[in-house]
Amino acid sequence: MTKDIKIKINGVEHRASVEPRLLLVHFLREVAGLTGTHIGCETSLCGACTVMLEGRAVKSCTVLAVQADGASVTTVEGLAQSGALHPVQEGFWEEHGLQCGYCTPGMIMAAADLLEHSPAAAAGATPGDLEIREGLGGNICRCTGYQNIVAAVRSAARKMNRRKKAVAA
Repeated sequence: MTKDIKIKINGVEHRASVEPRLLLVHFLREVAGLTGTHIGCETSLCGACTVMLEGRAVKSCTVLAVQADGASVTTVEGLAQSGALHPVQEGFWEEHGLQCGYCTPGMIMAAADLLEHSPAAAAGATPGDLEIREGLGGNICRCTGYQNIVAAVRSAARKMNRRKKAVAA
């Protein structure tokens, strides 16, 4: 038995007939062909599969594709706009916030969610290291000591604050 679903991914509608047990992470990779979202543990422990579902970070290995029917999903590929990297992507690049890169898409999506919903960021401030580390909780990196990841998120927060101020002026 299959179910017809449609999911808007990075602004593009994808329709498919899927088995009810298909995980969103597999839909993204195998049906939509978006392989930036990584499959890690498939038990929600590592965070490599983190995406935005209706504007909030979720681990796509814990969401069935049928649960996302009619929803909007943003993957790491969808953060960049008009060929320009998102500030979080820039921060990871500039601050060397990755090593092997396997956790990076999930870390970037968790960081983007943090900076979108953080009280400090909303007030135009840069979240502190503790808030950043808590915001990235549930996303595991086995290669780094997290210092460069935290620095990347701080850098992104500063860039986003500057852009907000420039738009407001």
